[in-house]
Amino acid sequence: MRKIAAWMLSICLLLSSVGCSSQKKTVRIGVAQLVSHPSLNLIRDNFTKEMKKLGYKDGKNAEFYYADASGQMANLNSIINQFEDKQCDVIVAIATPTAQMAARVSKDIPVIFSAVSDPVGAQLVSNLKHPGGNITGTSDQVAMDQILELAQAMNPDMKTVGFLYNASETNSVSNLQKAKKYCAEHGLTLIEGTGKDITELETAASVVAQKADILLSPNDNTVASAMASLSKTAIDAGIPYYVGADSMVKDGGLATVGIDYAQLGKETADMTDKVLNGTKAGSIPVKVYKKDLYIYVNRSVLKQLGMTLPDSVADNPKLQWIE
Repeated sequence: MRKIAAWMLSICLLLSSVGCSSQKKTVRIGVAQLVSHPSLNLIRDNFTKEMKKLGYKDGKNAEFYYADASGQMANLNSIINQFEDKQCDVIVAIATPTAQMAARVSKDIPVIFSAVSDPVGAQLVSNLKHPGGNITGTSDQVAMDQILELAQAMNPDMKTVGFLYNASETNSVSNLQKAKKYCAEHGLTLIEGTGKDITELETAASVVAQKADILLSPNDNTVASAMASLSKTAIDAGIPYYVGADSMVKDGGLATVGIDYAQLGKETADMTDKVLNGTKAGSIPVKVYKKDLYIYVNRSVLKQLGMTLPDSVADNPKLQWIE
């Protein structure tokens, strides 16, 4: 009997051991962004919602570490170091500067970036379909040609485009080149206004607004943070301000052609889930949204500028009004 009891105890201990080893460990997920503004927050919030739907419960089978660098690159560097110290299983890097900072630890920790307009130009990947390394993500590539086409449809007499941006943001520089190319091909003049912070951008906007027929900005993080004042400058000057993201339209820009940023957050979560379940990040193609774009127009700004939509825009089934 003693032998049988001892044998049964051994079996129970073995089964218990197997059961413990089959349980999934608590995963650690670091989520960082350079600055807080509606587009990036929308990505973060929808990433969080989708991760919950996928079964990741904070404090139970997952630990989420959220961090905002408040626009300071030094803070961003510290955040990535902290994620490294915490031995995160994956880092989610929202927007280009964050992704570039996170990429330096990607040999050891998989990185999923989100809202990077030009992943190749930012030197995050060399090929969108085959990223390689230990990094991939989603791109909010700006439909610069389509935005300028919209601007021409709404302002058929425009001749000069004032481009406002932060020259230190890689994605903004690449979009500037696209805008220059479009303007050259369509007989338009482009003038630049740059600033590395809100104060400098406000000064640049005041100058450029006196010379241009429209203002134009890509989904620039610094510009997005300054939209309240920049959009007022445009309205006071009586000129439309076309921007790179729907959230910037909500903050006072007149219009854009672009993606639904909530979808970026969901797709980023799906990629993160795949990596946490064993897929190599570099084997997942970068998701670039070129279809299913919407036209976003701020109704209040349109009224303040005394403008009406041409039929080609008003009748477009992709038109989304922002009140």
